[in-house]
Amino acid sequence: MSQPVTATTSDDSCNPVLTEVVRSGFVEGRHRGSVVLLAADGSVEWAIGDVTSAVFPRSANKPMQAAGVLRAGLDLTGERLALAAASHSGEPFHRDLVRAMLDEHGLTPEHLRCPPALPLDQEEQEAYLAAGGRRDRVAMNCSGKHTAMLAAAALRSWPLASYRDPDHPLQLLIRTVVEEAAGEPVAAVGVDGCGAPLMAISLTGLARAFRAYVLAAPGTPERRVADAMRAHPEYVAGTRRHDTWLMRDIPGALSKAGAEAVQALALPDGRSLALKIDDGGARALGPVLARVLGLMGVTAPVVERVAHAPVLGGGREVGQLRTAF
Repeated sequence: MSQPVTATTSDDSCNPVLTEVVRSGFVEGRHRGSVVLLAADGSVEWAIGDVTSAVFPRSANKPMQAAGVLRAGLDLTGERLALAAASHSGEPFHRDLVRAMLDEHGLTPEHLRCPPALPLDQEEQEAYLAAGGRRDRVAMNCSGKHTAMLAAAALRSWPLASYRDPDHPLQLLIRTVVEEAAGEPVAAVGVDGCGAPLMAISLTGLARAFRAYVLAAPGTPERRVADAMRAHPEYVAGTRRHDTWLMRDIPGALSKAGAEAVQALALPDGRSLALKIDDGGARALGPVLARVLGLMGVTAPVVERVAHAPVLGGGREVGQLRTAF
């Protein structure tokens, strides 16, 4: 582990530059952000930028949301539980399982309140459109989470139509789950891209939550979610997504990205990280994540794969994103 980095900027209100965009040897852009790394005992081992102010973790909150539906009494296991914590690519096996889960709980796609969308994965989207597919709620990347929320509400005889309301009993339960895992109160509640409540916590709180899930006792809702995600990573993301690669290739890793370039990851010994790129530039996420994994001593080939962020010109690689810390 290298020595902690002390970030210096010309404006104390700005987070430091984490990556530079290099085209033909010329730096044409920069991405600022924050990263926190927790030691196995939960203490902050390394940080750069502001890691204590609240952010919206976006879909990196999904493991906690999945634990919430388990706490509500819904019995999900295996691929179904992984899909409840997913930002899936919309591949056929994702869509098929969403439909199966809806049917198993007496629900239909019309019950879903996530917006109609195309598959998240670009390659799958092209195939989907070529086959005559149209925007559909089942294809939306959060449809597994919404299906699980609906199923939990139905099980408890809670209202179905308002399951996305922040004051719905299920969402109040999920808020409690998030606060317990993060070790801090939710600072704000917004509306996520899928329409579900979005709960703001700090990057340090997000890293604490992922650490708590990998260290939770077997059989607890938290550990059940972590184990399902790690056993079935292709249902959490997709066949061409970095969360899948990381959980397949780093033994015991729990990984989940969120929109606006958020990432959280925990190793089975309790070391964990969380990061956010300020401008939401997802292209910077992989290089920063790979750099921090390197600081943690993770040397699996997948780290280099995740780090590769080419800059293209004329259809060929003419540069790359490089980390600046």
